[in-house]
Amino acid sequence: MASKDSEGRKVRILMIVENCPYLRDPRVRREARTLVSAGYKVTVIAPNGDRQFLEEQTADNVRVYRFVKLPSSSTIVGHLLEYLFAMVTIAIMSAYVFLRDGFDIIHVANPPDGLVFIASAYKVLGKSVIYDQHDLCPDLYAAKFGDSDDLIARILRLLERLSFRLADAVIVTNESYKRLAMNRGRLDESVVTVVRNGPDHLNAKSGKIDPQLRRAASYILAFAGIMEIQDGVEGLIRTLHALRYKLGRNDFLCIVMGSGHSLKGVKALTRDLGLEDNVQFTGWISDRELYWSYLAASDICLAPEPFNEYNDQSTFVKVMEYMAAGKPIAAFDLKETRFSAQQSALYAKRNSELEFARVITKLMDDPGLRFTMGEAGRRLVQEKLAWQFSEPNLLKVYDLLASRYKRFQAGPELVAETKENDDLLPLNVLPEAGLEEHIRYAKGAPRE
Repeated sequence: MASKDSEGRKVRILMIVENCPYLRDPRVRREARTLVSAGYKVTVIAPNGDRQFLEEQTADNVRVYRFVKLPSSSTIVGHLLEYLFAMVTIAIMSAYVFLRDGFDIIHVANPPDGLVFIASAYKVLGKSVIYDQHDLCPDLYAAKFGDSDDLIARILRLLERLSFRLADAVIVTNESYKRLAMNRGRLDESVVTVVRNGPDHLNAKSGKIDPQLRRAASYILAFAGIMEIQDGVEGLIRTLHALRYKLGRNDFLCIVMGSGHSLKGVKALTRDLGLEDNVQFTGWISDRELYWSYLAASDICLAPEPFNEYNDQSTFVKVMEYMAAGKPIAAFDLKETRFSAQQSALYAKRNSELEFARVITKLMDDPGLRFTMGEAGRRLVQEKLAWQFSEPNLLKVYDLLASRYKRFQAGPELVAETKENDDLLPLNVLPEAGLEEHIRYAKGAPRE
C-alpha cells in the first residue's frame, strides 16, 4: 500500500490549520478522513473553540492537538497579531508533535501563507510539504480593506509566491486557483492538483423538515456561512429590504445561519431597516443534523457574495451544500459560482441588490422552476461534485509523496473505503510524469 513505508509502518501526516477548529472545517476534516481510510496516520494541529491550551483529542481516528488563538479581529493590526501569535504557537506545537509522534508529510492550509515556512523547516529533515490553498490571501485582503497594492498587499503576494515555490506539491480548490498558481506562482501545470470542496451528499438526505418553521412564513429563505465583509451579508439584508419595501413582499422569513465579525452590524442593520419580523439569526450551528434540517425546510437558498476578484475566483462551500440539499439558489453572477451551480441557480446582475431581490421574487412565484433547479443541483452533486469525486486527486498526490518513504507498489488500482460513503472507489495511483519529475528535481536529481 502506498500509505506504508518500507518497514510496513504507516506514512505519517501532520495537517496544520490556523483559522478554523478541526471539527468546524469541512475541507480539512474530509481530507483527514479520506487519508485515514486510505491507510495513512493523520495528526492535526488546529485552533480550539475554548480557552484550553495544548489539549489533545481524537476524532475520526485522527489525533488533534488544539491551541488557543488570540481573539479574532477585523482590523489589519488585529490580523497581524493573531497570525504572529498563531505562527509561534504552531511552530512550538509542530516540534512537540515531531518529537512525540513523528511525521513524514506536513500539510499546511492557508490562511496565513506564512505557515509554509514552518513546514519548510522540516524539509532539511527529509519531510515533504503540501501547500493547500484555501484562500487567495492577497485578493482577500483587497476585498476586506480595499487596497490591492499597498505594502501589506505586496507582502502577501510575496508570501504566496514563496508558499508555491517551497512546497513539494500544491493543491487548490478550483480551476481558477490552479491558473493563478501557474501564473503568479510560475508553477508547471502538473505540480498543481485541483481538490474541490465537494459536500457529502448522503448527509444532506437526513435533513428533516421542522413543521413549526414551515408555518412561520409562506416562503423560507436561507443563508449559511461565515459573516465577514467580503461575504455580502449586509448586502443581503438590503436585498431583503428591497424585497419587502420596494417589491411589496412580506410573505417570507430568512434564516441566517453563521457568525463572524459582520454579525453585530448585520443585526443592527436588520433592526434599522425594519426587518426583524423577516429575519431570524441562529448563530453558528455545529449540529450538522440541525443544519441540514434548516436547509430542508427552506424554499430558496441565498449566495449574496458580491463581485470582486476574490469572490469571482472562489468556490463557496455553501453553494454546493445548497445543491446537495436539492434547493434552488439565488446568487450574483460570479465565475466560480456559475461553474459550480450551473442550472441550479438564478443569477442576478453583479452587485445589484434590487436585481437580487427580483431574482428571489421570480423563484418565489414559480414552484415548478424551484423544483427543477433543486433537482438539477442535487444531480450535479451526486454525479460530479460530491467529495467522493475529489478523493482520487487528493490520494494521487499523497501516494506519490509517500513513495519517498517506501518501495512504491504501483498496481493497476487501489481500493479505498471512505467513512462517509459505502461505495468502493477505484483510485488510480500511477503518478503523472510531470509531478513525479518535479519531486525528483526537488530532491536534487537532474531534469531529463
